[in-house]
Amino acid sequence: MSDLPRKAVTRTAKLAALPLGFAGRSAWGLGKRLGGLSADLVGQELQQRTAEQLFKVLGELKGGAMKFGQALSVFESALPDELAGPYRATLTRLQEAAPPMPADTVHRVLEEELGQEWREYFAEFDDKPAAAASIGQVHRAVWHDGQDVAVKVQYPGAGEALVSDLTQLSRFARLLGPLIPGMDIKPLIAELHERIAEELDYSLEAEAQRSYAEEYEADEDVVVPQVVHQADRVLVSQWLEGVPLSRVIADGSQEERDRAGLLLSRFLFSGPVRTGLLHADPHPGNFRLVPGDTGTSADWRLGVLDFGTVDRLPEGLPPTIGEVLRMMLDGDAETAYALLRDEGFVKQEIALEPEAVREYLLPIVEPACVEEFTFSRDWMREQAARIADPRSAAHQLGRQLNLPPSYLLIHRVTLSTIGVLCQLGATVRMRHDMETWVPGFATAEMPQPGSSEEPPDGETAGPEEEPEIAL
Repeated sequence: MSDLPRKAVTRTAKLAALPLGFAGRSAWGLGKRLGGLSADLVGQELQQRTAEQLFKVLGELKGGAMKFGQALSVFESALPDELAGPYRATLTRLQEAAPPMPADTVHRVLEEELGQEWREYFAEFDDKPAAAASIGQVHRAVWHDGQDVAVKVQYPGAGEALVSDLTQLSRFARLLGPLIPGMDIKPLIAELHERIAEELDYSLEAEAQRSYAEEYEADEDVVVPQVVHQADRVLVSQWLEGVPLSRVIADGSQEERDRAGLLLSRFLFSGPVRTGLLHADPHPGNFRLVPGDTGTSADWRLGVLDFGTVDRLPEGLPPTIGEVLRMMLDGDAETAYALLRDEGFVKQEIALEPEAVREYLLPIVEPACVEEFTFSRDWMREQAARIADPRSAAHQLGRQLNLPPSYLLIHRVTLSTIGVLCQLGATVRMRHDMETWVPGFATAEMPQPGSSEEPPDGETAGPEEEPEIAL
């Protein structure tokens, strides 16, 4: 492969093979069962084949196809037990791996962006990529001043590929829905589509990364690499050494899982207040656990990578989130419902019972109800099943709720982070972080965005967990 596959006809054909492949394997499975094999054995093999094809196609194409796969991968904890195994191994691989771009293509991009003498910028440059993602890959290098750096190089044709892939994926979103029970695939694809321009603009990414790096420079819990150099399709940052979060998910000790979960929760809720930005791509491939002096997980810091997608929230998270959650927890369903209507979560022409809305939301916001909460795949599956079952009252009510456009990214980021916490199986004091950082959840004064001063008891809310999976 000499380049990112760009021709629309080629990419469309590969993506179109996914639903056709699903149908073909279903027919194959029926034949196996007619031949006398048990449904359980056939079903397991069918799911394995489906997962393998999904990874192969999405990973090879990179672009919007791989971005969609990465977005799905954080929700594998919602899959039923009998499906989770085959999908877990394949979808989570999308978080860290993809077929590499050839060295001559990398050199061509570097020459176009940095000039014919691009090698003068580097004391060393490793042609073998250290990581590959949806629109670019990262190479390890040594900058001319001697510091270790990560060089992010955008794939040629990445923009066209993103648009083509997401357009094609939206056409058979309904067929992909069963991959994650209770999740509406089409809005996810639409939201990814809307973020294409920002994702491709490395100047915006550099600006967001600088804001985070400055704010968290002396932080005890979070580390963000400084931007060293930026061009249209090349972004050079300090190299960040650490344990990939995906490795902790795979085989970390409980202490390591809990520490990683605490750091993720703290970063999710503190970022908007401290920077006016929300890091909006929380799949495990974008996080490292950076060791401290003790060599144990107790002083790990969360290393955060990839600021290509952010939500700009100059006032921090909308206070309605915290206010509604606090009222729901305190039993004030009537006032909370009125706020939801005012904010557009319930359309004016729809009338719902406030207490029914509260009962619908409470299980989802359970982590905010207690001092400590243990996230688990069982809990995630329970929430997904409750909302996905068309026969359930929760499903019927969820269909009548609305998610305002300004909350779309907040919803996806929070739900994705919760998905990762469930993959970790971490015990987290999320309520504390929410009381500290989410406006409206507590009553103490909040610091202004851009201030590193932490509030005493702060405010918090998390109905992000609230925007149900069904919306």
